[in-house]
Amino acid sequence: MPLHQPRHRSLSALLLLTILCALPVHSQDVLTYHNNNSRTGFDNKETVLTLANVNSTTFGKLFVVPSDGLVDAQPLYISNVAISGVAHNLLIVASEHGTVYAYDADTGANLWQISTLQSGETTSDKRRCPQVEPEIGITSTPVISHPKTGNPVIYLVAMSKDSGGNYHQRFHALDATNGAEVHNGPVEISGQYPGTGDNSVGGNVIFDPSQYKERAALLMINGTVYLSWASHCDFRPYTGWIMGYNATTLAQTTVLNVTPNGNQGAFWGSGAGLAADGSGNIFALDGNGVFDTTLNSSGFPASGDYGNAFLRFTTAGGLAVADYFEMFNQASENGTDTDLGSGGALLTSQKDSTGKIWQLAVGAGKDANIYVIDRTNMGKFNSSSNKVYQELKSVLRNGIWSMPAAFNNLIYYGPKDQAIQAFQFSNAKLKTAAVAKTSNSFAFPGATPSISANAGQNAILWAAENTNPAVLHAYNAKTLVEIYNTNQASGGRDQFGAGNKF
Repeated sequence: MPLHQPRHRSLSALLLLTILCALPVHSQDVLTYHNNNSRTGFDNKETVLTLANVNSTTFGKLFVVPSDGLVDAQPLYISNVAISGVAHNLLIVASEHGTVYAYDADTGANLWQISTLQSGETTSDKRRCPQVEPEIGITSTPVISHPKTGNPVIYLVAMSKDSGGNYHQRFHALDATNGAEVHNGPVEISGQYPGTGDNSVGGNVIFDPSQYKERAALLMINGTVYLSWASHCDFRPYTGWIMGYNATTLAQTTVLNVTPNGNQGAFWGSGAGLAADGSGNIFALDGNGVFDTTLNSSGFPASGDYGNAFLRFTTAGGLAVADYFEMFNQASENGTDTDLGSGGALLTSQKDSTGKIWQLAVGAGKDANIYVIDRTNMGKFNSSSNKVYQELKSVLRNGIWSMPAAFNNLIYYGPKDQAIQAFQFSNAKLKTAAVAKTSNSFAFPGATPSISANAGQNAILWAAENTNPAVLHAYNAKTLVEIYNTNQASGGRDQFGAGNKF
């Protein structure tokens, strides 16, 4: 994780959920980062927005809602929640000041807000690192459980500092109807794992809450909420932690460290979340760190160190590395901070000409390559060449600090200082060149696109540009021809303030 430029301050970074056409909000929940656990960014149940009505005449900003700090977490949406006997569609917003808001998504009314800070506490300082500044509170996107019966529950991680100078990371569960803590939360986050790496004592590496921030979005599968941890810049000591918590008891049920006998190898993904398939497998890209090139008889690092890797974790019986892919030139990439950790993993299934369906994962980072991974046989490590399902070399010039999106047989990437590009699957392999590009480029960090459609029709690609003022763009998802942006309306009607880095 390199040092990055400071971000512009934005009091309301609620792009997709507060800028709406003048029609009722639809009832498609958005309960997790990028719409689903495959992290495709695809909403296929959008019944209002179309290629015809998304224009500056019939579409525009309805309202702006306030926040007491930067909003780095993706806002989430819960439909049809009863509060005091009245049904509301909720916009859930978490700020770096440690505050969680529930706004009425149709009117902008503040229904409730709570602070995650305990008595005498402040949010964390930036820990000498300009990646998240001036304060660290709630950085990662929460995850929400919306059961058929009972109240929805919002799960999140918040960082704070007490009057004695001690730092805290806490796991919270909030009742979505009023913001109250449930399940006897919050709980202090701690951890240890066998190893002799950074910050180890007596044969265990120890989780130090001051050395980490929860940047990657939370993931929930099978009643467990998974957390993964980023460092503050590359300031050691730190290692690569993933933890699982029971969603009902908030008890920690599993811990894994992917560099337990080394250092670094943290998870951040520019805010992207761990991805998961329907069988309980988790996929992630970790950052630069120690990779042990001494392999055991099964092809896994003998010391369990997986810095700068594309990883698959099994969750059956607790977290464990089930498979991985590591670049053959990992030493030079780790040495120059040219790692995969700046991007997120996306899961897709594609059919080849024989009718075989391939279970694939797609990822990219700072080296400008797209890696398409067979989820059932990821490729492991070979010191002379990459034994991977498919690699598109240098197609994402300037590298990735963002998350891709997927729609049908298209994968969309927004590299730093480049146009958004659409890559097409054919016969279960990506074509080697983009089939469409936007006419404009996106400054650092690039763009994380999302797609809306209605049963595959009226597909629109949405992307925010990190400028001042920030710009929300809408494109025909098949051609990437622009149909709208927030600078088009006269008098700055649809503008919404300065951009935010991630």
